[in-house]
Amino acid sequence: MRGCPGAPRRRALRPRDTGGGCGEGARACDPPTPGQDPRHAGGTRRLVLEQLYNAIFIGSIYALFAVGFALVFSVLDILNLAHPTVFMLGAFAALFAIGTLGLPWYVAVPFAVVASGLFGIALDRIAFAPLRRRGAPPLSAMISSLAVTLIVVRLVELRYGGDFITFPSGTVPSFLIRIGDATLEGVRLAIILLAVGLMAGLTFLVRQTQLGRDIRALAENPRAARILGVDVERAIAATFFISSALGGLAGVLLGFAYNSVDSKMGLPLELRAFTVMVVGGMGSLPGAVVGAYVLGLGEVASLVYLPAELRDAFAFGLLFLVLIVRPTGLFGQRATDRA
Repeated sequence: MRGCPGAPRRRALRPRDTGGGCGEGARACDPPTPGQDPRHAGGTRRLVLEQLYNAIFIGSIYALFAVGFALVFSVLDILNLAHPTVFMLGAFAALFAIGTLGLPWYVAVPFAVVASGLFGIALDRIAFAPLRRRGAPPLSAMISSLAVTLIVVRLVELRYGGDFITFPSGTVPSFLIRIGDATLEGVRLAIILLAVGLMAGLTFLVRQTQLGRDIRALAENPRAARILGVDVERAIAATFFISSALGGLAGVLLGFAYNSVDSKMGLPLELRAFTVMVVGGMGSLPGAVVGAYVLGLGEVASLVYLPAELRDAFAFGLLFLVLIVRPTGLFGQRATDRA
């Protein structure tokens, strides 16, 4: 698993612990062995196909996470630093549904998504709404969300501990797909298709539905939206529900793919979410999607051709480069055009 961006850095697991969705096919995630040059070694075509598949997979996870992050920022101009916690809670909600309630995975997934969305609404009511009513500066909202993160992470650790936890064996059906010489993991393909479908659905909701028009009106001018009859509190609640539901789903899918969850699994994605937002354009939802896949492709390429320790350096380097060359990002827009 060390070759996959976003993979948890866990202790070695027993062979039976790999049954939750990253079994034999997980070998495709590992970079070439030391000393092997992927540009000249045999099976270059297979290597390229498998690493491209890995890049699209991790880009899809990044996209689900970053779109939810960018949605709140585009509507309310706040950085929700509790979003990684929502990511983690989604994974643990699925673990609770499967391990404690005995639900099958196809029921546990919507259970976790709804639980994450409801947590997002509660987060707004507790951490953001009181500050919003007092006209507090954005920095106060960031500190408030960070406080919620610390509290929730500690509560999860009191219940489950701080170690990595695996899903029960056979939780998610595992199957492999062969394309030529390449072996692709079917679970990841399903995750990619689901992520793409959800992002298309979010685009339709924001652009074509009344709720989406209310959210865009709120993003453009909250005071004018109230005058025009928009239920601002409803639009804010919907924004947090959608954002948190997507973040929680990303956590569930990553947990299934790697068969591992832990209380700090969302923290590494916070840097990547910032990078994706800057690359795509602050507050731009299409930009967040494009930026996520750009980052996923770049990270996988860096793992193949560079030491694994440089993965985070690549994210910082991409962030720095975009800020220098195009500070507004690939899809940079004025504040009134966001969402």
